[in-house]
Amino acid sequence: MRRLVFLAVLIGSFLVALPAQAAVQRVQFTSGSTYLIAEFLDDDLVHFELAQGTSPGTGSPLFTTPQVAKTDYTGPSTFNQVGNVITTASMKVEVTAGTLCVKVSDPTRLLYEACPRNLSQAWKGLSVTKSSIQHAYGLGQQFFMGGSADGDWVGRTRSPGGNYGNAMVWDPDNGPVGNTQIPVLFAVGASNLNYGLFLDQIYKQEWNLNGDPWTVDTWGDQLRWYTMTGPDLPDLRKDYLELTGRPPVPPKKAFGMWVSEFGYDNWTEIDNRLSGLRTAKFPVDGFVLDLPWFGGVTAGSDNTLMGSLTWDTGDFPAPTTKIADYAANQGVGLMTIEESYIGKNRPEHADMATRGYLVRAGCSSCAPTYLTTNDWWGRGGMIDWTQNAAGDYWHGLKRQALSDQGILGHWLDLGEPEMYDPADWVSGVLPGKHAHADYHNVYNLKWAESIARNYATGTKRPFMLARSGAGGMQRHGVAMWSADIGSKLTALAQQQNAQMHMSMSGIDYYGSDIGGFRREMLDSDLDELYTQWFANGAWFDVPLRPHTENLCNCAATSPDSIGDEASNLGNLRRRYELTPYYYSLAHRAYLTGEPVVPPPVYHYQNDAAVREMGHQKMIGKDLLVGVVAGEDERSRNMYLPAGTWYDYATNEKLVSTGQWFNDRPLWVNGEFRLPTFARAGAIIPKMFVDDKTMNVLGKRTDATTRNELIARVYASPAASSFTLYEDDGTSTAYKTGSVRTTALSQSLSGSVATVTVAASSGTYTGAPSSRSNVVELVADTQASAVTLNGSPLTQHASKTAFDAASSGWYNAGGGVIVAKSASTAVGTAKTFAFTIGQTPSSMTFSCANGTTTAGQSVYAVGNVPQLGAWSVASAVKLSPTSYPTWTGTIAKLPPGASVEWKCVKRQEAGFPNTADAWEPGGNTVFTAPSSGSGGTTSGSF
Repeated sequence: MRRLVFLAVLIGSFLVALPAQAAVQRVQFTSGSTYLIAEFLDDDLVHFELAQGTSPGTGSPLFTTPQVAKTDYTGPSTFNQVGNVITTASMKVEVTAGTLCVKVSDPTRLLYEACPRNLSQAWKGLSVTKSSIQHAYGLGQQFFMGGSADGDWVGRTRSPGGNYGNAMVWDPDNGPVGNTQIPVLFAVGASNLNYGLFLDQIYKQEWNLNGDPWTVDTWGDQLRWYTMTGPDLPDLRKDYLELTGRPPVPPKKAFGMWVSEFGYDNWTEIDNRLSGLRTAKFPVDGFVLDLPWFGGVTAGSDNTLMGSLTWDTGDFPAPTTKIADYAANQGVGLMTIEESYIGKNRPEHADMATRGYLVRAGCSSCAPTYLTTNDWWGRGGMIDWTQNAAGDYWHGLKRQALSDQGILGHWLDLGEPEMYDPADWVSGVLPGKHAHADYHNVYNLKWAESIARNYATGTKRPFMLARSGAGGMQRHGVAMWSADIGSKLTALAQQQNAQMHMSMSGIDYYGSDIGGFRREMLDSDLDELYTQWFANGAWFDVPLRPHTENLCNCAATSPDSIGDEASNLGNLRRRYELTPYYYSLAHRAYLTGEPVVPPPVYHYQNDAAVREMGHQKMIGKDLLVGVVAGEDERSRNMYLPAGTWYDYATNEKLVSTGQWFNDRPLWVNGEFRLPTFARAGAIIPKMFVDDKTMNVLGKRTDATTRNELIARVYASPAASSFTLYEDDGTSTAYKTGSVRTTALSQSLSGSVATVTVAASSGTYTGAPSSRSNVVELVADTQASAVTLNGSPLTQHASKTAFDAASSGWYNAGGGVIVAKSASTAVGTAKTFAFTIGQTPSSMTFSCANGTTTAGQSVYAVGNVPQLGAWSVASAVKLSPTSYPTWTGTIAKLPPGASVEWKCVKRQEAGFPNTADAWEPGGNTVFTAPSSGSGGTTSGSF
């Protein structure tokens, strides 16, 4: 049946519409020379255009900038207009006659009222009532002075960067950091009052969210903005990602560690770094090559190599062979840097100029602009990415050969653009607009778009790293980083605030130069700063990328050579273990627009305690991680939203009413760790990682295959599930169905916890047809029996026996019960049933003759995690119950395991990692009971 035609009649200055079938609806309002068009795209999405002058009318869609991806909306399911009031199923829009102010409601509660502001001036905008809004998030990347991870936008001004918007901005707390204008704001009030506002402008903007009303100012002839309504932040962000594009799934290797510096001078330097990492048993997935890969640049010179993008075969000979060797034998890939600039005397400059593909000096027929300001890279011109033909030609000329050689990623540097001619001329992205201000803030977006467009003709996934962008940057396969950040703890803290708002701006893959790029700004202990930064990056950054300026070849960047090596290794292996979880989240981001690393407010927006919280972050919806960025940090307080949570490191169960849990230790078993908690009911897929693991694809130094499906499950009476997504990790075949999904579920009824690994669906090239399945069940009791599909499994007291068994289960102690199946067809469902409720094993530890001095205490330390795994810093403090005898009961020991331990004396304050005195003689040895108390084990000084 034909869709009914939209019927409107003019009454005064308003159009009145009759109800219509689903179709995009446009309504125009006028007041003098000013017009307002409201374009209703969906029940919960409306697009406005406001300006003085000639209206484009309602017969065609409103203009959109390159930030917008979706323009084929089908319209609201219901649409009614009575005079100046328009309603859909999810919103109400009321326009005030004369002023053309717009009130948007949800539809029963007022969200905001926006009024025209200075429309007759070049710098124009909107005044937006704060109404009942309390907090706001998004607006891209902007660092502010103060060095805090916390803070939303209410009460602050989001100022433009530089003269045009996107820029690098320097301040003493953070160094030269990025300012990226992504003009989307998510506003929240009480009881799920919320909306999203996307200002589809590419000129510089200022958002002043002080006072009431707020103001939003920008340049341009028209003001165009979208408003999203919905029940909560997840719905709003999903709508924004639908509008501007969801991120493709990155190559799987992007979730590993990529080591970088400015810059590796030759293959030998990279080989030495790689050798050090392999010797120290660090997994690594790639190296990032800065300017030296094409020979470097010459400051102030027309003869600079900038723009050659061709291997310097003197220092990097036989690149095709070397890249293949790295991939086949070491499991590492390479990412190469590129810029948009070309030295004036380069043949590429002449070629691009002849074709008209360079930015011009002021007019369409002018010669290419000649850039001489801030000429650290040399002098010359820049590519006009606003011409698709220019991007396509450059890709074929330069980048395609690199991709064919095996280069996995492209580092887009200086893309604000950093250097430019303010009087230049480009083909442009706005109709009839060619000046610098008319394209500056989408220059990097168009650059990334050109790469994604050309990758789309093949099967390889695009992967880019950029420090600048705009709305929609995520849909091109771009990860962003915060530019040349200073090596300061304040900058590390501010990075986490920036990440919070970038996540709410649609950027899921975001990171920093781990350890800081500007080491000259260091004002604290470098090893402590690097250890903390690496720990934060291992949880939050994609890719995980240590990087610094190292032209002197005197600055360590690799985690095996700076910071606390054991902590770096532990944090990196934990990241690699969780690759299947992160990768599944990446598929969810692609499919539904869910964030990978959201702030807590995303999932708990009505919890007032998390509204401004950037110092804690979620990984998906199931893990909550605390940021650490400060000197001499040994513990930190953690806020847990209401519910049951488990300490990810110790498996301690905590029940929260929405409260703080203080003094959570940062050093566990001799390693610095960010405090992390898993939500009850969480199901976290993992990969097997040990000292033979080389990369996230599972390559191993012993050439064995460890492809078992491992699921860490946190028992909960509330049934829950998680879908594991797997693909080939490299190609775009996942977009056409080459994906395997496996549903994982858990439930707890009485004393029986059930975990099911459902039959897998789908396949991909290289997918295993069968594999072992391992369930790590976290509960606050032990298990007395485990069955697999109804058949009992055999208990193993030692982990060695368990690993060697073709099937079986063993109680690992510490609140983790591990069950393992034999290698089983992936198309067969596996149901593990755990009979729990058995009292965990425990022992009372006694140390005699423990005479101490002021500030000193007696501790027990031993070979199991519950005793600190021989780390004095993580030893368990005993109590002087009958001084000088000290005692303490330690629970959840590994049942049936051989335990060795000693008494030690150490200082209580600070973080002493050495003992003042050890118990003399050999270790005390006992076998932990299978359950319950095993009595007392004794030592003596």
